[in-house]
Amino acid sequence: MKIYDRRTKEYEEITQYGQEKLKFLYGNVFGRVLLKIVVSPAVSRLYGALNDRKSSAGKIPGFIEENHIRMEDYEDREYVSFNDFFTRKLRDGARKIEGNKDILISPADAKLLVYKIDEDLQINVKGRTYSVDEILADDKYSEEYSGGICLVYRLCMDDLHRYCFIDNGRLKARRTIKGKLHTVSSLSKDHKIYKENFRVINVMDTENFGRVIHIEVGALLVGKIINHNIRSFSKGDEKGYFEPGGSTIIQFFKKNTVKIDEDIMVHSAEGIETKVLYGEGVGIRC
Repeated sequence: MKIYDRRTKEYEEITQYGQEKLKFLYGNVFGRVLLKIVVSPAVSRLYGALNDRKSSAGKIPGFIEENHIRMEDYEDREYVSFNDFFTRKLRDGARKIEGNKDILISPADAKLLVYKIDEDLQINVKGRTYSVDEILADDKYSEEYSGGICLVYRLCMDDLHRYCFIDNGRLKARRTIKGKLHTVSSLSKDHKIYKENFRVINVMDTENFGRVIHIEVGALLVGKIINHNIRSFSKGDEKGYFEPGGSTIIQFFKKNTVKIDEDIMVHSAEGIETKVLYGEGVGIRC
């Protein structure tokens, strides 16, 4: 899997965490039998409980080394469990929140792809076509996004798993859609993961980008999606965090509200994700 690092202007080859095990689950007839059990929320809850134990802290040094995590970006403290480490916080100054009100920021450290929402409210994501209604499990807001754009932020195991609000505004509505917990990768291409997976749908009225739909999507072995109880927010405020597992944030913007940076658009057209950081500018208000 190739991603573009806009800071170095170089390409990186990355390997999915636990790739061989995932290949067995998704690509093997016996694995697919087991997959029906593995993707259930109960398995992820059990995995989360095991990672709350003090003994799970023994996994941390190897995880840091394997995933090349820059520990200088995070609080310098002792972690009492793997979950405690996974939900770690940034140290002061480790990320800059772009303050210009016209600049759209990334809500998280992630790998970003941009997709167009066509006039029929269809989105082609890596060879699978979704309707906005399927992702939202509701048609209440979908018509508003005809001709708009969809941003897909994929958080990997090495990323900070906390996320922020992208503008000043108010939370209008929040809804949880119960579902499965497939991995979010090319290995799960035979499943409509953004329709099937557990997700939290947030409708936000923002000052500079209009009504934005922000969706947190759980993935394989994500124990929980934790959102803070915030109704009014400012740009860069922490919105919440994911517990262990890879995970995804999807955002819908209406037509002619934001123009995404050219380098991100060029690479998205080629199916190449762009590496972005929490608070980093990724576009500008139209």
